[in-house]
Amino acid sequence: MRPVIVMTQTSEFKRNDACILHRPFIRVEPLSFDLNLLNVNYDWLIFSSKNAVKFFQPYLKHVSVDKIAVIGEKTANYCKSLGLKVSFCPKDYSQEGFLESFCADEGSKILLPSSDAARPLLQEELYNQNYIVQKIDLYKPVPHTENISDVKMMIKKGEIDAVAFASSSAVRYYFNHEMTVNFDHYFVIGLQTLETLHQYHAKAMVSDIQTLESLVSKIIESWETNAI
Repeated sequence: MRPVIVMTQTSEFKRNDACILHRPFIRVEPLSFDLNLLNVNYDWLIFSSKNAVKFFQPYLKHVSVDKIAVIGEKTANYCKSLGLKVSFCPKDYSQEGFLESFCADEGSKILLPSSDAARPLLQEELYNQNYIVQKIDLYKPVPHTENISDVKMMIKKGEIDAVAFASSSAVRYYFNHEMTVNFDHYFVIGLQTLETLHQYHAKAMVSDIQTLESLVSKIIESWETNAI
């Protein structure tokens, strides 16, 4: 017997020791932006997610960039699959971890294409470190209401052992959805996502490191010890 886990992030993830249901709570829609922002020679291009790489890929040939930095192993691997050389990826897959270990020449020009709902910390702190930062709102998240409804119906039927969140946006869309459920087996990646979940007076366990692999391992560990 294996635990039934709902993974709510947009990228798929598989494990043989768990029954994983891929139900993204977020859909992303591309946004238009001023293409003149690409007419600059940037020292660094920073991707904070796989979606940022995906939506910015068509514009790569139009921009001059010396080096690429990423946040997260999945983002790094996706870049490499596209033939993009990654010059920097922090061991701590968070904005805080990136800021703690990233170092560039003062006054470096940095391009930061990301979601319009991205946390402002990365942009603000890079600016405070005397880098020239250009943020591009590349896409926006919207709730995937059909998936959220389906998951909540499954919870009501007792068909789910755990729900895993990898972002604050997914948490907000889930708890703001009109249907309410009595459920408390939530798991999250990162303290920021946990803090968002706490705003809805819910509790969750946090993965040991910020990867989907670690998150599922935490769920299975809890399931095997009857914590869920």
